[in-house]
Amino acid sequence: MCIVVASEMTVKAFLKEQIIALSRRYDVTLVVNSDLPNFAEQNGLPIKVIPLAIERSINPIADLQALYRLVCIFRQHRFDLIHSVTPKAGLLAMLAGKMAGVSFRMHTFTGQVWATRHGLSRILLKTMDRLMVWSATHLLADSASQKRFLIEQGVSRSDKINVLADGSISGVDVERFRPDSSAGSVMREQLGLSEDDILLLFLGRLNRDKGVLDLAASFAAVAGRCKQLHLLFVGPDEGGLKEEIKLVCAAYGERIHFVGYTDRPESCFAAADIFCLPSYREGFGSVIIEAAACGLPAIGSRIYGISDAIRDGETGLLFEAGSVDELSGAIERMAQYPEQRHAMGQAALKRARNHFPTKRLVQAWLDYYDGLQ
Repeated sequence: MCIVVASEMTVKAFLKEQIIALSRRYDVTLVVNSDLPNFAEQNGLPIKVIPLAIERSINPIADLQALYRLVCIFRQHRFDLIHSVTPKAGLLAMLAGKMAGVSFRMHTFTGQVWATRHGLSRILLKTMDRLMVWSATHLLADSASQKRFLIEQGVSRSDKINVLADGSISGVDVERFRPDSSAGSVMREQLGLSEDDILLLFLGRLNRDKGVLDLAASFAAVAGRCKQLHLLFVGPDEGGLKEEIKLVCAAYGERIHFVGYTDRPESCFAAADIFCLPSYREGFGSVIIEAAACGLPAIGSRIYGISDAIRDGETGLLFEAGSVDELSGAIERMAQYPEQRHAMGQAALKRARNHFPTKRLVQAWLDYYDGLQ
């Protein structure tokens, strides 16, 4: 079998354990956009890796070159099955697989870029997904609500798409992500926070689709009444929004904190009291489950994907995407009622451990593959 992805990070963050487990049963090859000649060895993957440039943005010439290269790879190796993750890798791999006559062509949806687009851009990107679906023989979605969305939008038939276990592409490593007061104390000390301060955390890419400007505006609206509330943004500033966030929150600048890329997100969760993901689009919201495994309640937008990761009123609170007023109300409620916040965090912790451990998701992958034979 061949797994095709456009980014090294996709493998490291979401697919490593599945690939290792699959390699014990199958002959696995990974096609990935990587310049590292020893990518497999560096990441502990006992498989063959074929580097291939697959760009995230639309580039007709580069995309056609990648498509041709994939067709050649598939024909040369005569794979029985190909499995793609991420939109561009999916489109190219499914088309190439069909051209090369690969028997099983599978793609996993992890969110739709076109969900927040309008006009010609939405039509073009949605058409690309439909072409990918037409080329595939099997489809997976990483949440039940995403599956419903794709069916309602006419992208896929219901009998062609499935969700493994309770959703999520990889689950959460409950040994790594867990309550850790000592790590939390160290992180809070680095941020200059006292034990009485309340830390609201966002972790992810800083761009407009993630709703970070809504979060900044909501924090600014609440901060005057919640004197102990602090806001921490963790992640790369892809949208160049850091200065705009600072401007929105200028009156409370000393309570806004930024951390760039981190390879220890569990320390950030351990330090926080509330997690927030105000996205406009999300396939599942795996980061919410990681936060939950650390005992954090979450606030998230009521969209497909996130609505699977948060049980409203039980493990966190949902609000209408884009509504600063609703998000402000949810933040204030969480900040002002610590007992309720703690109860939601404990419920989230229990749900993450029972329904979303990585081992369960890995086994679901194996069972699904075995069922194809």
